Amino acid sequence: MISNDGRLPPPEDIAGQSDVLAALGWQPLYADQIKADAASGSKPVRIVGAHRGTLHVMGDEVDLIIPGRPDVVVGDWLLLDPAEPDTSRLLERKSLLKRRAPGLERRIQMIAANIDTAFIVSSCNQDFSIARLERYIAMAIEAGVTSVILLTKVDLCDDAGAYVEAAKEIEHLAPVIFLNAHEAAAEATLAEWCAPGQTVAFLGSSGVGKSTLANTLSGNQDIETQAIREDDAKGRHTTTRRHLHLLPSGCAILDTPGMRELQMTDAEDGVAAVFADLQALTEQCRFRDCQHASEPGCAIQAAVKLGSVSQARVDRWQKLDHENRHNTAALTPGKLSNKAARKADKSMRR
Repeated sequence: MISNDGRLPPPEDIAGQSDVLAALGWQPLYADQIKADAASGSKPVRIVGAHRGTLHVMGDEVDLIIPGRPDVVVGDWLLLDPAEPDTSRLLERKSLLKRRAPGLERRIQMIAANIDTAFIVSSCNQDFSIARLERYIAMAIEAGVTSVILLTKVDLCDDAGAYVEAAKEIEHLAPVIFLNAHEAAAEATLAEWCAPGQTVAFLGSSGVGKSTLANTLSGNQDIETQAIREDDAKGRHTTTRRHLHLLPSGCAILDTPGMRELQMTDAEDGVAAVFADLQALTEQCRFRDCQHASEPGCAIQAAVKLGSVSQARVDRWQKLDHENRHNTAALTPGKLSNKAARKADKSMRR
């Protein structure tokens, strides 16, 4: 694993890997982009950390801190320019996890790049929320990232059955795994997704066990953890920055800060995939512009009356669809005036 000072262990220590790039997640997609630059002397590096306006990049015989830049995020690959590192070429991404920035800011915030699998972590307590899990899954689907839902703190739960029943509503979207983040057995349970050369991101609220699980998988306690508050099961922000860590297996993991707010943007396909059953029903509505409220011939409301679809699920779908449409328009230059954006923001937040 990357040590506390951020240095990469010797290649022979990474599960027999002799290729540092392979251990960092190098794939043919990136190699194909630099074939023409083979003789330039520039080397590919991966951004493994970002902190206070700087980037930590690593590659074959490269371990540097370079100036930060707004167009990159942890997980990105660069073709390093040794003379002017801040102008290094950004390689085409395999995937990009993103959201609308928290608060009233009108900008997109990148979360991580070139992720293969997202471990969406939630605990079996008041933190558990189907709506939040659907949001994470929609974001991952839009990015082309495999989703796995990890439900933690099972050992502290009095009624695990309630969470099992709730999880059935989303298990068609991603595997749902119950585990104790402290137990070494978690490594074998998650080995399928933590293969050499893979990159996994932990997503979820603060205090759900992301850092604890990362420590368990790595076999040490390098990543700081904190306990949740007992009165409301809310976590404290232990992880405050993003940093890639290497597991002994050769898999790279990214422990991200807890996200209190996850607003969708530019995720039409992801939202449609999460609510594919409702999307299919809209094709049966009498009117093309049906709002699925009280219109005659509404297939959605007919399904609600039959009990095949819950009104709560319909409400979550409409809220997420509206939010995504609004944010996508608001964050696309020229799509929405400032006045219209402020008015829509106020309406949506009500």
